[in-house]
Amino acid sequence: MILLFFNICEIGVFAMFHSVNNKVDFPSMEKEILKFWKEHDVFKKSIDSRPADNEFVFYDGPPFATGLPHFGHLVPGTIKDAIPRYQTMKGKRVIRRFGWDCHGVPIESIVENELNIHGHQAIMDYGVDKFNETCRSKVQMYTNEWREYVTRMGRWVDFDDDYKTMDPSFMESVWWVFKSLYEKGYIYEGFNILPYSPKLECPLSNMEVNLGGYKDVTDPAVTVRFKVDGEDDSYFLAWTTTPWTLPSNLALAVGPDIDYVKVQDEEGGEYYYLAEKLLGKYYKDGKGCKIVKRLKGSEMKGMTYEPLFPYFSDLKKQGAFIVVCGDYVTTEDGCGIVHTAPGFGEDDYNVLKGTGIPTVCPIDSACRFTDEVPDWKGVFVKDADKSIIEWLKANGKLVKRENYLHSYPFCWRTHSPLIYRAMSCWFVDVQKIKKHMLEANEEITWVPEHIKHGRFGKWLEGAKDWAISRNRFWGNPIPIWKCDGSDYIEVIGSRAELEEKCGKKVEDLHKHYVDNLTWPSPDGKGTMRRIPDVLDCWFESGSMPYAQQHYPFENEERFKRIFPANFINEGLDQTRGWFYSLTVLAAALFEKPAFYNCIVSGIVLASDGRKMSKSEHNYTDPMELVNQYGADALRFALVDSCLVKAEDLKFSDDMVKDVLKNLLIPLWNAYSFFVTYANIDGYEPGKTEYKDLKNPLDRWIISATNRLIHDVEHSFDTYDVQGACNAVVSFVDDLNNWYIRRSRRRFWRSENDADKKAAYDTLYKVLLTVMQVACPLIPFITEEVYQNLKTDDMPLSIHLSYWPEYRSDERDEALEREMSLVMQTITMGRALRSSSNLKIRQPLASFFIVDRNADERQILENNIDIIKEELNVKEVHIESDETELVSYSAKANFKALGSRLGKNMKEVAAIIQTFTNDDIASILDGKSKSVTYSAGSIEITSDDLAVNRSEKENVKVLNEGSITVGYDTNVTEELLLEGIARDIVRFIQSERKESGFEVSDHIKVAIKGEGRIDDAVKAYSSYIANETLADSLEVEDNDGKSGEIADSPVKVKIEKV
Repeated sequence: MILLFFNICEIGVFAMFHSVNNKVDFPSMEKEILKFWKEHDVFKKSIDSRPADNEFVFYDGPPFATGLPHFGHLVPGTIKDAIPRYQTMKGKRVIRRFGWDCHGVPIESIVENELNIHGHQAIMDYGVDKFNETCRSKVQMYTNEWREYVTRMGRWVDFDDDYKTMDPSFMESVWWVFKSLYEKGYIYEGFNILPYSPKLECPLSNMEVNLGGYKDVTDPAVTVRFKVDGEDDSYFLAWTTTPWTLPSNLALAVGPDIDYVKVQDEEGGEYYYLAEKLLGKYYKDGKGCKIVKRLKGSEMKGMTYEPLFPYFSDLKKQGAFIVVCGDYVTTEDGCGIVHTAPGFGEDDYNVLKGTGIPTVCPIDSACRFTDEVPDWKGVFVKDADKSIIEWLKANGKLVKRENYLHSYPFCWRTHSPLIYRAMSCWFVDVQKIKKHMLEANEEITWVPEHIKHGRFGKWLEGAKDWAISRNRFWGNPIPIWKCDGSDYIEVIGSRAELEEKCGKKVEDLHKHYVDNLTWPSPDGKGTMRRIPDVLDCWFESGSMPYAQQHYPFENEERFKRIFPANFINEGLDQTRGWFYSLTVLAAALFEKPAFYNCIVSGIVLASDGRKMSKSEHNYTDPMELVNQYGADALRFALVDSCLVKAEDLKFSDDMVKDVLKNLLIPLWNAYSFFVTYANIDGYEPGKTEYKDLKNPLDRWIISATNRLIHDVEHSFDTYDVQGACNAVVSFVDDLNNWYIRRSRRRFWRSENDADKKAAYDTLYKVLLTVMQVACPLIPFITEEVYQNLKTDDMPLSIHLSYWPEYRSDERDEALEREMSLVMQTITMGRALRSSSNLKIRQPLASFFIVDRNADERQILENNIDIIKEELNVKEVHIESDETELVSYSAKANFKALGSRLGKNMKEVAAIIQTFTNDDIASILDGKSKSVTYSAGSIEITSDDLAVNRSEKENVKVLNEGSITVGYDTNVTEELLLEGIARDIVRFIQSERKESGFEVSDHIKVAIKGEGRIDDAVKAYSSYIANETLADSLEVEDNDGKSGEIADSPVKVKIEKV
């Protein structure tokens, strides 16, 4: 039967598989796969086919709905697709809801620009209701673009059952979160110095400050003199980089332990107080002044001075304009005395807290001076610097003006400088929660691991209270109602509660709906009215685990079962953004983490290391890359990189091309090879049990396939995505460049039918398995291959199949090690040929292998025939030492010997240089050599030497670890002609391929060349004919293709027989 089967196959009666085009168009193929998934609703089937009580939960961080997706979304998007696909194959139900961050400044800015209104008051005048409804209408302006983009990348996510932070159900759960924290004592209203965005007219949280980052800016720095009370012609010198805060000065701060001096200016006769260490900044080398007094900062405490400006001079009777001590004062800059305006600096505010000195902050919501500072009323504070300096100079207050380069925080949304100002705000009391936050962090597995106690852990440790109120419009209103006639407060946690209070049906929770809802105050002193602020958007995104489920109003049982999430992933910036807000709220509500595993991805930069910029055109649009190379290639390029380890990547298009070259095309070639010959032979999928496999190559590749299953499974289970990628690439290389290449003749024309069937069964099994293992990473090509290889009893889609079973009984680790050694040796041999310009098609007489390990030498002896064939050599010599190949010289390893020999190092180094070839060879074999020198003796081992190998004549050598390989490079006449014959075969095979011949087509060949080409054809005509399926091979003039073989011109004509 077997004989009959293969006879029928050879004449091409039966074809099991669709033929495969070697010149695959990946983008077009991917579009067909997308149609297939959509037509068969494969994504939904992948969820429904897994049990509802066996969920794997991941949170999809909601992007702002106002912008188009970009590279920054691609990396986490790919990771968030690969992990769920893998978990689905492991039998988990993975619900993937897309989310939208709908509130906040991004939407408001778009609407403000469209309406041409700017600023808080302008929006109030326009009408909050109209403004908010316009915002609502703009929220999903790019929804279709997002759907198309994400879908084209092969990411499976549910856009139809998405969640939106503006949905009433989501907003209601956020109210529940807020009220729960309030009832636990974790919410308070306070007055503090907060980072403030003048353009947004609202405060920011500390984590938002970190998102915006710091930029180096040059600001005017001025030294100003303050007249000391009770001392003639005496002044304090104070320095500041914010001249605009000087009208609000209420104190001067000194360091209690800093040494200060009072000096007399020799030119003008005035007296100045400043830090002694900084005297040289004002008097070079101390010249031009005379020190009249030395004192500590603590001795200056309580001294008073005249107000610099008149605006708040009446506060002197409340204790203002006094010298205070602050531990934060240093002598690094300025003059050691710090101007203090408690309304504009955290240190300033804290140092005066409790002194009875009031805090003044004479600016409006847009950071323009109010009428409290009449000379600059209506002027933006930063714009006032220049004229304030001019005023100081005109009034004899300015001592020195300079430019100062320093790092300054910028708004993450408007990219403009922040202002620190005193204001009332609602806070989350992070200090009360911090213990639970730190404990929660200990339960999280971070990838990379250093994030846990590094960037994230340190951020938690130093976390300040979280300012969560924003005086904006399009957001989730803070659910606090205050009595307008007293301090009575009520916090609302649900729509039902609000309806009960106000007696009206509540359909929407946005500001323009709920601000009009009032009721009599329970204390009888007035009416309950909502405070005007809305919540920080990060409070909303941190609430998404609860709000997307409408917990606790719905899905209570399911929520308790699936919380915390198994996995999340976003970029490194979210360690101080979303990861942080999730952690704060989960720790506050449940004393748990919000998630158990987190991959932190890095930032994609342009190839020059700069930020990607559309205006600078320094990168290729991702969709252009997808349309040219396919989504699989781009996906893999991004996740098989340092990006998945929180490192930034200088991305170039070449990375995508490399994926094609190193993975997708080799994978396709392996698949194409199998289908081509399987169809020729009429192969039908079958199975040869591992125990029945006779050929070591089959046993090895099945063992290696099980190793692949194990390694990729382990990588995915530990969220090491790059590890999974590396394993797949390495395996595909071994499959193509070892198993298929070594087995090729078994498929071509094996005399052993059982061996041929085993080869087909093995390759079929391996191809299906590698597709299943790789499909979470490259979902398109694996689906395409699977659809052609699958049988009727297999799942509809590869993404509905289960993860392949790891079979320890099909592992032969000894065989894997043996094959690895042989492959390593051959790889070294090829590398040596390449570096020595010895073409692989040129046969050489001898290949030498030196390996001091006896067991390894035996393995290599057993595989001599393979090594000879792979490296195209006539003989292989395996030795235990290198003396036949190289001569040795040695120098002392100063790093190893220096600490032991000290001053005697030079003497011993000179002795080592006299070691003979035999001395060095003996040491390399593991022995030691005793060296006697003037102060004693020492045993020299291989670690103490730096050995140099010099090749002998006509020998090329390469060393790697314990193995050395070398060639005899002398090429005889016979070897030369054989090498030319091999080049001729390559030329003809290339012509066959370009002509579109089938692999089984027989041909006739005419060839005519110069040099030694004709001689090579005559000498090796049988070899050339057999390799190329040439029924005739003639040396004659022809009108075929011109080319070059062995540096000589040639013409070759081939025709199908």
